[in-house]
Amino acid sequence: MSSRRMKTIAGSLVAASFSAVVILSGTAGADDRDTGSSKGGKVIDEAPAGVELTTLLPEKISVDNSSGTTDITATVKNEGTKESGKIQLLVVGFDGLTVKNVEGCSAIDKSNLPEGSNSGFACALDNLPAGESKSYAVDATYDLKKAGKICLPVQSGDGKKTYWQQGPVPFGTTNPSPDAPATPLLLGTDNKPVAPGADELPKTGLGRDALPLGAAGAALIAVGAAGLWWSQPRRPRRAQEG
Repeated sequence: MSSRRMKTIAGSLVAASFSAVVILSGTAGADDRDTGSSKGGKVIDEAPAGVELTTLLPEKISVDNSSGTTDITATVKNEGTKESGKIQLLVVGFDGLTVKNVEGCSAIDKSNLPEGSNSGFACALDNLPAGESKSYAVDATYDLKKAGKICLPVQSGDGKKTYWQQGPVPFGTTNPSPDAPATPLLLGTDNKPVAPGADELPKTGLGRDALPLGAAGAALIAVGAAGLWWSQPRRPRRAQEG
């Protein structure tokens, strides 16, 4: 076989191998993509014609058992046919889940947080084109001795209307693992804290299990009927626009 023919065959094999790598890499990337979930979401106020706003949260997060820290991605989407105009996404924590920071967003003053919440950030968007989405990196902590919930309302730019609200929806586990480096939590699952230690009283009778029916939980129950954000006399101030 001539050296020229051997070079041609070798070149063809290299090209074929390269093509296979590109195809396999592209397929793996598509399969690994986490599109998130809108579980616990609902339309509240009617959005402008052609605008359809929703939010997404990861199906699974992981809490570091030593520090209690976790990372969450909050996404707002416009699934309509027209651009949204000015809107704002709120990221609010409840109970054991505390929102520490949301990249590019402004903290909501404690006096403007809804009843029962412990933290929140407002993310202003000048416009979200049709078919596009915007994701935010959320830094949070989770007290695994408690239940934890997160809420993502999408409001008009002035905060007078809430077009969509996801939650308050829980992250939790029915199988806590205190001895592991991290505890995986699933969206839409009520957290079952690890059994109490020797220095804790077991939860019996009208103890902590009754709290969701008290004052702190009233806002959560109201979500199922009249909603949470639009019933508040004070609304979170929108982040200063540039």
